[in-house]
Amino acid sequence: QVQLVESGGGLVQPGGSLRLSCAASKGIFSVAPMGWYRQAPEKQRELVARIGSGGSTNYADSVKGRFTISRDNAKPTVYLQMSSLKPEDTAVYYCNTYPVRQNYWGQGTQVTVSS
Repeated sequence: QVQLVESGGGLVQPGGSLRLSCAASKGIFSVAPMGWYRQAPEKQRELVARIGSGGSTNYADSVKGRFTISRDNAKPTVYLQMSSLKPEDTAVYYCNTYPVRQNYWGQGTQVTVSS
């Protein structure tokens, strides 16, 4: 059984920063491509960042230059460093493999950007 647990969300003012963490229970995620996804109210879940097994990264245009995805394959854990946060970043953030595996979705962590 694979578990993905997201943490690190919270309430932050515009322009602030947060770091999200995603811990995986199985070692297979030490090599699998991983992604961070988010779902805002009344919107579909979208990919915001992904990282390959070798460390290559890609970002959605909306977060490029502000978010950084990284991974520690030994734990294994995936991180999302978020800076210069905007109200439109408000969403529940999830991690998963890339492409996603439907049974791997965790509970997500809420990020709220508001003054």
